[in-house]
Amino acid sequence: MINKVDIKLGRRSYEIITGPGLLSRAGEYLNELGLGKKVLLVSNAQVYKLYGEILKNSLQNSGFTTAAAIVLDGEEYKNLWEAEKLYNAAFGAGLDRNCPVLALGGGVIGDLAGFVASTYMRGVPLVQVPTTLLAQVDSSVGGKVAVNHPRGKNIIGSFYQPGIVTADLNVLESLPERELKAGMAEVIKYGIIYDASFFAWLEENMDYLLNMDYEALAYAVEKSCRIKARVVEEDETEKGMRAILNFGHTVGHALEALTEYKTYRHGEAVAIGMTAAARLAENMNFLSSSDRERIIELLLKAKLPVEIPTGLNREQLINCFYQDKKSASGKLTFVLPVKIGQVEIVKDIKEENLLFNQVSAHNEV
Repeated sequence: MINKVDIKLGRRSYEIITGPGLLSRAGEYLNELGLGKKVLLVSNAQVYKLYGEILKNSLQNSGFTTAAAIVLDGEEYKNLWEAEKLYNAAFGAGLDRNCPVLALGGGVIGDLAGFVASTYMRGVPLVQVPTTLLAQVDSSVGGKVAVNHPRGKNIIGSFYQPGIVTADLNVLESLPERELKAGMAEVIKYGIIYDASFFAWLEENMDYLLNMDYEALAYAVEKSCRIKARVVEEDETEKGMRAILNFGHTVGHALEALTEYKTYRHGEAVAIGMTAAARLAENMNFLSSSDRERIIELLLKAKLPVEIPTGLNREQLINCFYQDKKSASGKLTFVLPVKIGQVEIVKDIKEENLLFNQVSAHNEV
């Protein structure tokens, strides 16, 4: 069954299409957008080996000429140097301002290819074809594109909406278990920040999701996309409400940066960040101990990490918090849960409050 979620942003509106067999229909969808016939397909070697030919054949059958650009796999390669290689590939492929950059892969590929699309010739069409759970429910949706800087994640970027997102659920069958669990962190996030009933559904169905039950996954992907679509529609460029999507990311991004993007998958770092935020919220009397317990229990049920490494330098960690994009004027800002299904953006948090792991012994999970 094919599901469509509309993101309504005026002239930047687009569809998120989820369901089985979408890779073989990619050319059909691109034709409907009226795009130029030259495509720069950006992927990594592993994903391209699995799905590149299927996608290229679909595009060729619809009259498109495709040039493939393969980038190295890993968050550390989402940088300006790799972007420059893609600019060269776009020149070599003869892309004009109506020809799309197509991102086939996970969050790294989507962010990097999206950044290149947003800046090449001051902007060419972008098509997102996410192949990981995390990318399908989060990073491919909403128009955030970026590359990393040695001093912080996603520091160099822009808001640039795709022309379409096509999430083929069949590709999740080849996803390594670790990547599936990492993507589940972002799914859980939507329940915490926006929808208590969805959170409760996840509590009941996590085993089905981890066992790759198709119907459960299809529902979780569509529901997550609908929640993100509503938030993005209300605040496209993160002037206010959209910051709630960063729940868990202040600590998560710091962990990724301090470990040089080599220790954690993004979702794993976000899971630790959500736990830290829940504990901070409890310590500051925003969140009940019972809701904090439910959050951590669900993350553990999804087999995600929940502890900040004890050997991590606290001063370095806090310095990273100050570089977080939500913080301003030297004041720390965190997205904190006040109950399951609702979070608040809390500004001017004092460093002495940042005792994430210090909760009452009888409350600890």
